[in-house]
Amino acid sequence: MTTFLASIVLATAVIVSVGQIVNEMRAQREEARRARMLSIVALFGPAVAAVQDDPKALLVWQPLAAMARRIFPEEFASLDASAGGGFPFSADVIAAAHARWTTDWLAWERTHDATYKMKTAAAAQDVESPEGRARLDAIEREKLDLYQRHYEQYVRVAKALQKLTE
Repeated sequence: MTTFLASIVLATAVIVSVGQIVNEMRAQREEARRARMLSIVALFGPAVAAVQDDPKALLVWQPLAAMARRIFPEEFASLDASAGGGFPFSADVIAAAHARWTTDWLAWERTHDATYKMKTAAAAQDVESPEGRARLDAIEREKLDLYQRHYEQYVRVAKALQKLTE
């Protein structure tokens, strides 16, 4: 009877110990998960600020976020729930970046047009001489070249930002 009682006490102690070990392992896994989530937040915090300052930054950070999302799906699911949308770049953030890119383009276009109207007006005063005509032609080429380069960049980035919303 004493051996039987000792066996029960030993079995109970083993079961309690295993339960404590399992609980400790769960707590460690949860703590590691929280640490990964904090690391993810720390990594993408500056990215959110960068995207607000320059919409092109989204084209660098969004693929990294998508890759991290595939590697850590549980952590991102928790972050998405906490953020109330896709972390770190929700559809609203992507749409705002696209709108900002377009607004910046339109502002640049107006400034570009005004700058070259002033340059053209100044050069047009001396249009009678060959040098004056050459200067006017050079200003027009410069205006068109700069516009074309900037427009190509605008279109390329706008299309890439648009793809992110799809």
